[in-house]
Amino acid sequence: MLASTTVAVAANTFNKGDVLATARVAGIQAAKRASELLPMAHPVLVGNVYVNFTIADAHIDVEAEVDTIDRTGVEMEALTAATVAALTIYDMCKSSDRTMTIERVALWEKSGGRSGTWRREEPSDE
Repeated sequence: MLASTTVAVAANTFNKGDVLATARVAGIQAAKRASELLPMAHPVLVGNVYVNFTIADAHIDVEAEVDTIDRTGVEMEALTAATVAALTIYDMCKSSDRTMTIERVALWEKSGGRSGTWRREEPSDE
C-alpha cells in the first residue's frame, strides 16, 4: 500500500472508521465461521482468537492466532482470520488507495491435532 495509506490508518482518519479495530473484529468473526466458508473444514470449538497488526512504512502485517481445546488444529481458522482481516483493511482503504495488494498468506506455526507441532523455517538470505 502507499505510505500515505499506512499513515492514515495509524492516524485513524478514514471516514469509514477505525480500520484496524474493524479488521480485528472481522478476523475474529471469520475464525469462528471458517467451517461455513471452507467446504471440507469441520466445525471446531474455537477458544481465543487474537488478530494483531504491525504497521510499517508501506504495508501492514496481519497476524492471527487461534486456540482450541478440540482434538484438531485450527490452522484454517487462523488463516481465515488473517485473510479476512486483510480484506477488511483493503475494503476500508480502497477509496484512497487502489494499489494495495494482499500477499504472502502463510501458516507460521501449528500445534495439536494428529500431526503435532510444525513451524515454518525462516527463509535464508541466500
